[in-house]
Amino acid sequence: MQAIKADPDIMHGTPCFSGTRVPVASLFDHLRQGYPLEYFLAQFPSVKREQAEDVLDLAKQALTNAETGARAVG
Repeated sequence: MQAIKADPDIMHGTPCFSGTRVPVASLFDHLRQGYPLEYFLAQFPSVKREQAEDVLDLAKQALTNAETGARAVG
């Protein structure tokens, strides 16, 4: 199962956790405000821990790839 789904019929296409109406941005907003992952999961019980961890891994990979690409150009 993929962690993220963007469907125009769900939340106007906002990327959400698959099978939910919870925007992925909510996870990052909670973390930015200093809340632990456990708090986020308690607030949004439809999001599974594995999904949240997958999204964090995807973000890490994207940032690592962007950083590697920037170094290769510079």
